Amino acid sequence: MERVNCEAVLPQVMKQIKHGAFLTALAGDDMNTMTIGWASLGFIWGKRVLTVAVRPVRHTFGIIERAADFTVSVPLDGMDKELAFCGTNSGKNGDKLEKCGLEVFPSLKVRTPIIQVPGIHYECRIVYKSAMDPKNLVDDYKSLYPQKDYHTLYYGEIVECYSTADEKAEA
Repeated sequence: MERVNCEAVLPQVMKQIKHGAFLTALAGDDMNTMTIGWASLGFIWGKRVLTVAVRPVRHTFGIIERAADFTVSVPLDGMDKELAFCGTNSGKNGDKLEKCGLEVFPSLKVRTPIIQVPGIHYECRIVYKSAMDPKNLVDDYKSLYPQKDYHTLYYGEIVECYSTADEKAEA
């Protein structure tokens, strides 16, 4: 594991997020990982913040709503099959990590673990959340929500950012 500057890795992270990254949330004993393809990294309230969007129909939603933090693992070497599986299958129906052959390892500063993949990892403390109000969304974006299942946005202060180069990362 090597700590990295969040801004320095931003181009490669944003390039990969378009293809998918793993969002993990943990509340109590409930944990789930899902694939995200939308995220925003920036600077707000004087802090580095990673914003993720979760629809209320997702199994992860019920968990992240009760969580204090989340992690995002951005694989930098393939993982297309695993990302596709975690993005199209619900954690309600079984352990997605086991079915994909993925493992977790403890985070350094938050309770939610990191997915053990070579890549960039973000540990985030939830500092704000906001359910989207469709009245405030421009009309041409409403087509992204044919089921009217608008996202809730979770703003996570980035408390740790690091890379792991091999599959058996050391915590």
